[in-house]
Amino acid sequence: MSTLVESAPGYRARHTLPLRVEAVRQLKRRRTLVMAGILAALPFVLIIAFAIGGTPDGGESGRVTLMDTATSSGANFAATCLFVSAGFLLVVPVALFCGDTVASEAGWSSLRYLLAAPVPRSRLLWSKLAVALGFSAAAMLLLPLVALAAGTAAYGWGPLELPTGGSLAAGDTVSRLALVVAFIFVSQLVTAGLAFWLSTKTDAPLGAVGGAVGLTIIGNVLDAVTALGSWRDVLPAHWQFAWIDALQPQLEWNGMVKGAAVSVTYALVLFALAFRNFSRKDIVS
Repeated sequence: MSTLVESAPGYRARHTLPLRVEAVRQLKRRRTLVMAGILAALPFVLIIAFAIGGTPDGGESGRVTLMDTATSSGANFAATCLFVSAGFLLVVPVALFCGDTVASEAGWSSLRYLLAAPVPRSRLLWSKLAVALGFSAAAMLLLPLVALAAGTAAYGWGPLELPTGGSLAAGDTVSRLALVVAFIFVSQLVTAGLAFWLSTKTDAPLGAVGGAVGLTIIGNVLDAVTALGSWRDVLPAHWQFAWIDALQPQLEWNGMVKGAAVSVTYALVLFALAFRNFSRKDIVS
C-alpha cells in the first residue's frame, strides 16, 4: 500500500500537513486563547496589586530584590513579570502546547485518519513539534511585551534599575530583556521535550501535560536539596534563573551558557525518544 501511495500522481510527502494548516488549527483551539488571555492579564493584575498595596520596598532586611524595583520603570516591571512567572506560569503553556498536540489527536480518534491521508509519521511529528514550539515561543514573547507596554504606561520609560545597584541605560534594556526571554525559552525546552515525548506515549492530553509539569516541579524540588551538591549542576532547574546575569552592568554569560547546554542536551534526547517511540507505535486511535 505504501508503494501505491508514493507513486500516486502529485503526491509529495513533504507537502502533507503544511505548517500553516497546523498553526491555524492550533490557533483556533480554546485552550490557546485561554492561555493567551491569562498571560496577557498577569501584568495588569500586578499593576493593580501594586496600586492597592503601595510601592514595594526592601522589607525589614533592607535587601533590595528585583520585585522591589518593579515600579521604577516599564523595563523593571517587565523583568519582574518574567521573574515571578518563569518558575511555573511559563512552564504551563509550553507543557500545554507540546503535550496536547499529538495526544489530543489520539484522544479524538483522528490520528489514524491523518496517517491514512497519508501523512508520514515523521512529517506529522515535525509539523506538530514546530508549531508547538512556535506557540511556546509566542507565549514567552507575549508576557514581556504586554508587561513592557503596560509598565511603561503605568510607571514611565526609563533605565533598568538593578537590585545590585546602578542601572542599565534605557537603550540597552530591550536587548537585555530579549536575551532574558531567549534564555527562558531555551531553558523550557526540557519541559517541551518531556511533554512531547509523553504525548506520543498516551492518548490522554491531560496526562502528557500534567506529567511534564509534574516532572518539572520534581526537578525544582531536587534542586532545592543542597545535600546533592554538584549533582544539581546536571538539573535543568538549577539554571532556570541564570538569566539574572543578563541584568547586570557587565553581562555575564557563564551561567546562561551552562544552563542552555544542559537544557538543549535533555531536550534533544527527549525529542529523539518521541520520534523513536512514535515510529514504532501501533496507532489504533
